[in-house]
Amino acid sequence: MRVTKIVALAFLLLVGRPALAQEWDRYQNLDDRFAVTAPGQPAIEKTRWKSEYSSMFPETIYRWQEGPNRYTVSVVDYSDSEAIFTANNHSKDFQAPMYWQIDILGSIQYAATQYRQKPGVKVTFDAFHYINLVTGHELQLTNPDQSRTYVGLYLHENRLYIFDATVAKNMPPPLIFQQSPEFLDENGNSIRYRTYYYNRVPEPRLGRGARGAGAPAATGGPQGAPAGGGGPIQRGQPPQQ
Repeated sequence: MRVTKIVALAFLLLVGRPALAQEWDRYQNLDDRFAVTAPGQPAIEKTRWKSEYSSMFPETIYRWQEGPNRYTVSVVDYSDSEAIFTANNHSKDFQAPMYWQIDILGSIQYAATQYRQKPGVKVTFDAFHYINLVTGHELQLTNPDQSRTYVGLYLHENRLYIFDATVAKNMPPPLIFQQSPEFLDENGNSIRYRTYYYNRVPEPRLGRGARGAGAPAATGGPQGAPAGGGGPIQRGQPPQQ
């Protein structure tokens, strides 16, 4: 949902927020293919994200600060999951190709767990969500200082997007930031799906069991898992390095 600068400012004035140091407007980033309505230009940090199976992925964090309120968009690029996972010196039990795929497929749930396990937080909302028909998950948490954190997690074209807004105690929910995310194509156009979008993992290209380029994905679950989607998935046990 796109929110214009005029609507954003009107909403902020109606809820009686303090005078703004900077105007809210639509920010877009073509490198990471997203847009969001936020207060001004972000500070940008390049870092690394440690995945469930101990792979280190490129992460870019976009940060905004408005008084006591903080807004961030974190984008984790999982597109090279196969190569990154294969390069690690995993134990024999964690060499199956399904693990680099599960790293992608379970990335939303893994990120949500990192929020749930923060000391002293109380989870007040925890459910499926979507933005522009891109499926994901939403969390709302009350922090020990009584500030509130609103999180939207989405997986689009093998990028994990974490939209995080933390507002001070007694401040209204950050509806503009929560409801404005867009996913962009290579030309910067907002993508509109006709039905719900679910991320598809890249085709295997390296190592054991790789199918030829363009071959259809196996049905029923990640490669190396039985058709029923089961298999020896040791969740929560990081690979030995």
